Amino acid sequence: MNTPLNLETQDLTVTPSVKGLAERELSTSRASGTETLLPTPEMLQTQLPLGDRVRARIAKHRAEIRQILTGQDRRVLLVVGPCSIHDEMAALEYGEKLCQLAEDVSDRFLIVMRAYVEKPRTTVGWKGLLYDPERTGRGDLHQGLIRSRRLLLNLAEQGLPVATEALSPMAMDYLEDLVSWTAVGARTTESQIHREMVSGLPMPVGFKNGTDGDVSIAAHAMTSAAHSHHRLAMTRSGTPAMVTTPGNRDTHLVLRGGRSLTNYDAASIEKAVQALQKAGLNTAVMVDCSHDNARKQFELQVTIARDVMTQREAGNDNIRGLMLESFLAPGRQVDSAELVYGCSLTDPCLGWDQTEALIRSL
Repeated sequence: MNTPLNLETQDLTVTPSVKGLAERELSTSRASGTETLLPTPEMLQTQLPLGDRVRARIAKHRAEIRQILTGQDRRVLLVVGPCSIHDEMAALEYGEKLCQLAEDVSDRFLIVMRAYVEKPRTTVGWKGLLYDPERTGRGDLHQGLIRSRRLLLNLAEQGLPVATEALSPMAMDYLEDLVSWTAVGARTTESQIHREMVSGLPMPVGFKNGTDGDVSIAAHAMTSAAHSHHRLAMTRSGTPAMVTTPGNRDTHLVLRGGRSLTNYDAASIEKAVQALQKAGLNTAVMVDCSHDNARKQFELQVTIARDVMTQREAGNDNIRGLMLESFLAPGRQVDSAELVYGCSLTDPCLGWDQTEALIRSL
């Protein structure tokens, strides 16, 4: 399943047609700033294509995830990886390690790697590899799109199912063919635009509970996403269009706690399951072991994961997945000239040794 790291694939050159289009600034400007043209999804997918072998593997991964969420596959879905990716080389090295671990525990877990290239912000801050790959604060969506797609493609070629968080519906037009599982975060679960976007996505999607811990917001999102919508979107060639979505029934709840509240305990999970049952929705639950559940103490993820798996072993079949934030080095660091290799710039993460020991112990 593993493939060697190919440093040459990190070359960021692009064809003249794409480069010329992306760098040509519009002559008109707005009061709010300037506009710079970008390559269309079709251009980028043509330059960084998904081969038939990898496309078939991604389809297989999506099907396996669906089977876990419906209970047909008794394994546990485990979404694990960095809070966000700022260093593609470190991410690929992490991916290689995760590939081997995934193979070793494949009888119990289906491991999907977090490869988040967008970051939600309550106010301001670094928005992720997609928007500001060099972290200068000036932004460079042109390079960000290229580097993000190249990274996801390299990870997929390693054999890993890849997960991301969908923040910009337009960004998903460039990346969705590479993704096996998608998250909609606590800040965007309530957004009707994101619910309509999910109704047209081809992979299973997890909706997180609201930032206040409210599960009903995610339940409403799942109901909306299951239905067809007419939405304003963009074609692969970059033309605005009205898209009629088919509806996506492959959605589920992700419990992540909220505002000093945790919701990974047996009573909270049972309450969430009852709310899903009442709404006539899939009762599959994934527990996010980080964020408010861990009260921002990243090492608590170990205790939470073991607690939740104990509940499952005791007979709670509605628990179908876990999410862990993990990278090569533990903790987090402040962005500076001398970065610790493989250490998160955003939320603190478990280190690789902690991660491997935890998963094998489960």
